[in-house]
Amino acid sequence: IHDQIKIISRKLARIPKSHRKRVMRIMGRATSDTIYTPSAGSFQNLLIKLAGGIPPAFGKNEPIVPVTLKQWQSFNPQVIYGCGGDAELVKAFLLKPGWKNVDAVKNGNIYFFPCDLTCRISVNTGLFVQWLSATIYEDEFLKRENLVERERIVARHRLDTPLNLPYIASAEILDAIVWDFLHKTLVISFTEPIDIISTLEGPRKAVTVVGNSYSPPPCWNMYHRLSFEATRKHMYDVLKLSSEKTSMLFTGANMDNLSVQKVEEDGFVVYALVTAGVRGNAQRMSKDRGNFKEPGTINIILLTNRYLTPRAMTRAIITATEAKTAALQDLDIRSTQNPLAWQATGTGTDEIIVVSGRGPEANLTGGHSKLGELIARAVYAGVLDAVRKQNGITKNRTVFERLNERKLELFGLIKPRRCGQAYDRRKLLSKVQATLLKPRYAALIEIAFAISDAYDRGLLHDLSLFESLCDSVKWELSGKNQPQIPKAQKVPSFADLPVPLGMALDAIINSE
Repeated sequence: IHDQIKIISRKLARIPKSHRKRVMRIMGRATSDTIYTPSAGSFQNLLIKLAGGIPPAFGKNEPIVPVTLKQWQSFNPQVIYGCGGDAELVKAFLLKPGWKNVDAVKNGNIYFFPCDLTCRISVNTGLFVQWLSATIYEDEFLKRENLVERERIVARHRLDTPLNLPYIASAEILDAIVWDFLHKTLVISFTEPIDIISTLEGPRKAVTVVGNSYSPPPCWNMYHRLSFEATRKHMYDVLKLSSEKTSMLFTGANMDNLSVQKVEEDGFVVYALVTAGVRGNAQRMSKDRGNFKEPGTINIILLTNRYLTPRAMTRAIITATEAKTAALQDLDIRSTQNPLAWQATGTGTDEIIVVSGRGPEANLTGGHSKLGELIARAVYAGVLDAVRKQNGITKNRTVFERLNERKLELFGLIKPRRCGQAYDRRKLLSKVQATLLKPRYAALIEIAFAISDAYDRGLLHDLSLFESLCDSVKWELSGKNQPQIPKAQKVPSFADLPVPLGMALDAIINSE
């Protein structure tokens, strides 16, 4: 963390203090007619200062303080940032008269970062300071004269799982300083020129290097502004690679989280090298709009002990894609645009490289072939493993995590009043949380997740049996033998949710 912040301090020394920008961390509340910001002595304002920004000095002892319109306009923030969970609420609020008349809103300098970075101090705080500073001073950081480090390779690491194929000369991860920030690139070198097919570049002949390059968050906005060709060429120059002989994929998933899978059977050997991030732009094809989002990306490199014909290489792309989607659906990865309604089939920036390889010729890589089966198994295992490493998502995650993935917060689901009576929402929240810690009741929500998708797709038509199950759970939790409210008098509590999920949450939350 110290070294990461030190780099930023050196870069900020190149920026005159008169050019420093006013920066505010903001938070929204659905029940409030104002916005909030951390108090003057908060760690959030310290991070703003470390990133080179000028924070407001509102309040002293309170954790967060409400911001008046007068304070807002007087401070006139040039950059606004918040937690991704507040994005929709904050964006809507900043459309209001008066609130939209500040520099940050007028110039579109409103940014949202992952909650794990904005809302707590962690081992990633140094990275967040770098990311925030690069966002605030994007123009300044893009100037070559403001670089403080010599661009170079600083370390090489062998893969933990060796690639035991006769045409592989070496396989390593290169750590390199590019634009002053640490990049990590998987580089696989061949003993001779080999044909490949890449979904990023198309078919390539006589390639000697393939790989997968990770760019850290502080560089993402800069690379969006630079052309892809310029960014790629610059990376090759730093890594001392030939653009004519190299085919690379690019990702925002850390190469520390690379998954290397080897599957062999009946004389066939398949390696799948996978990186995966599904938090930022997971989508369901045929449903989600094609709006560009921050990097998520599932990148796959396939190597075998066979010579794959052009037909086999192109068919392997379909096999690998189907296996990737199967892994995402088995994990119940949700669409970023509409997580309540849709499972994801991939991310919007997924890429694959298939290497033709060396060995006996293979024409068949579809699902009915042994080689296709092994490709699918390797990719499936690789996606599960890479998503676990990068995002911490596993099949046995808690029901609370799965609610959060659907952008559902328990406190927000508990209405301020019920049946005309006031009650302690936090006390009820604690009770609901305790209930869902019991596997028996968490299972009701998990069942609702599964059948909600089926119901919305028209594959399930009659919910009466599930309704009876929800009623029995509700009575069990209330300690009564019959429902409190006759069915004819029931009013849906969660009309904006998928019907089965709303029924299950009603049973858990409204069981008193």
